[in-house]
Amino acid sequence: MLESAEKNIQSAKQILREIMGSKAPISAIAEKAKTVSISGGGKIIEGVFDGQNMMGPDGKKYPVPANYASKSKLVEGDVLKLTISDDGSFIYKQIGPVEREKKLGILSQTENGEYRVIVDGKSHRVLLASLTYFKAEPGDEVAIVVPQGQDSEWAAVENVIKHDGTPGPGAIADSPKPDEDIDRDLDLE
Repeated sequence: MLESAEKNIQSAKQILREIMGSKAPISAIAEKAKTVSISGGGKIIEGVFDGQNMMGPDGKKYPVPANYASKSKLVEGDVLKLTISDDGSFIYKQIGPVEREKKLGILSQTENGEYRVIVDGKSHRVLLASLTYFKAEPGDEVAIVVPQGQDSEWAAVENVIKHDGTPGPGAIADSPKPDEDIDRDLDLE
């Protein structure tokens, strides 16, 4: 059990190094992630989002609800504040977003059912909650958000363009489809 715990700690440290950029020392992560106790109001923990969870300064993973991460378009490296109230409820708030960039790729599904967006030869994992919201399917074009200038395993879904060219439910419904002739309905006489 001790060996397993040590391996988990090493894995957590490696994930944090990757999130913070290349070979950032653990002390740099500790500066971004801290714990503050508040009497009567619960406990506040600041940590770094890893694509699915918040990594706390204690090395623990705190589960971030997929719907919140998806709706907020959280990306790896974002700093979150978690308030654990006296009744045990978790309330997350994004307090330190990292610089972001948008990319366009194609949604694929691996043999084990995992969804990934392929952009520039790199594969990014995406949350199923985002894909469900946009009703995305393998082969659809997906606009993603990733940390700017950093490699990331995870990406946030910005929008989806279906294989047939129609935008996903989050897009503006009145915009013309790419193959429509915009001038067709205009009376130019």
